[in-house]
Amino acid sequence: MNLYIDNKSNAPIYDQIYSQIKAQIISGALQEDEALPSIRNLAKDLRISVITTKRAYDELEREGFIYTLAAKGCFVAPKNVELLREENLKKIEENMEEIAQLAASCNLSRREIVKLFMDTYGESFPEE
Repeated sequence: MNLYIDNKSNAPIYDQIYSQIKAQIISGALQEDEALPSIRNLAKDLRISVITTKRAYDELEREGFIYTLAAKGCFVAPKNVELLREENLKKIEENMEEIAQLAASCNLSRREIVKLFMDTYGESFPEE
């Protein structure tokens, strides 16, 4: 598992850890039931506080991405298809908002936006 802490980022360190691990779980880079580094070892490797690492793991567990077994450690939870779908829908909505703003700045109509989208997928746009 590769994590990168950007000290120049405005995002808190625990959030950077949380986001990167979550992204690796969603992408499949971290597999179901795969062991994560211990909180202490990860903190040591990243040269950060154990409290910061624990906060990231707690957040991941609260959202169902990992689970903890006493005296064994933290593991990647079985993928909750509905949870992953919601995460992806959220990302799509955020991107669509950005597209709408960009389109408005270019004075594109909804029809032109839909045509661009369909062209991206190689589908033809029905002519009227």
